[in-house]
Amino acid sequence: MNNLIEKADDFVLNLFKEKLPNTFIYHNYRHTQRVVKSTKELIANSEINVKQEEALLLAAWLHDTGYTRTFKGHEEESVAIATDFLKQNNATPELIEEVVSNIKATKIDYIPESISEKIIKDADSSHFAKNYFNETSELLRQELELHNIKNFTTGEWIQENIRMFTEEHQFYTDYAIEEWGPAKEENLLELIENKNKQQKKLTKEEAKARMKARYKNDNPERSIQTLFRVTLRNHIKLSDIADTKANILLSVNAIIISLALANMIPKLDAASNKHLLIPTLILILFSVASIILSVLSTRPQVTSGEFTKEQVKNREVNLLFFGNSHKMPFEQFKWGMKEIIKDKDYVYESLMLDLHLLGKVLHRKYKILRITYTVFMIGIIISVIAFVGAFYLM
Repeated sequence: MNNLIEKADDFVLNLFKEKLPNTFIYHNYRHTQRVVKSTKELIANSEINVKQEEALLLAAWLHDTGYTRTFKGHEEESVAIATDFLKQNNATPELIEEVVSNIKATKIDYIPESISEKIIKDADSSHFAKNYFNETSELLRQELELHNIKNFTTGEWIQENIRMFTEEHQFYTDYAIEEWGPAKEENLLELIENKNKQQKKLTKEEAKARMKARYKNDNPERSIQTLFRVTLRNHIKLSDIADTKANILLSVNAIIISLALANMIPKLDAASNKHLLIPTLILILFSVASIILSVLSTRPQVTSGEFTKEQVKNREVNLLFFGNSHKMPFEQFKWGMKEIIKDKDYVYESLMLDLHLLGKVLHRKYKILRITYTVFMIGIIISVIAFVGAFYLM
């Protein structure tokens, strides 16, 4: 008997090493060892004969070998593998029949009848009453996820285990009921406690989310801050665009003047080129005018850089603009900022004033830019007409 069981142990170990995918993190050789150990414990505390004991231990070793072929319906594949193994090792038909019957008893919905079936059934689910239940349970959850059987959340898996403990699973042998039953109840109580903790945590998070949403809806501060932030950013972008446009005009007109001075004016001394004098001067004059206007649009306005306490108290100065405070001592500037910060309405009023003043600056910049583009366009048109007229008259 021992020789055949040892062969079964070696056979299962090698089979799992060669053919069992590494995604089986629960149903593997370690699980099989636990089932064999629990089977031996139940055998030692039951009245069965030697043949029954041999069949039980062989079934314990071979009951999950079908996982090397399939996940669903693995019991039938385990029966086929066990039958082939036992025939190759000259087992009697009676022993093969007993082993097959025990393996089929490990199906989750099977109700055992004989003492052997009850033993193998209890041994296969003995982890429900062990101190390593949480570890093995988590391995099973991950295995189901790896095989795309079902993805359980932590809360769902706790509930599924509670359902299994209370509605589906039971021990059948007297020894398992008496010795393992209390430990199973302890694991069940722990599951219920974990479920309650999960529910409390979920309830707390939901309440927190509701309060946060309510605070967000009832409190306009966030939307007001966003309004000022976006508007200020848009003003700054518009100011950058205006400066870029002015720089483009400066560069273009500088190039025109440079080309005119370098290539055209030296040739005007010749009698044949005197008809180009007036068109060239027109082009240069309009270019110079465009440059002057571009500079005016980007030239910063100089401010005093000082303020008085009365101006701060009367809210007549914008401390958010550096030009109104750059000459002030730090202590006085800090005092002024504290005056603003301690009054929320004053903060918003200062931001409004800053936006208003930025709007005025933008109005001035774009107004001068419009004039500059108009002068540049008119200058180009008149210059072209003058050059065409000069060549025509020539």
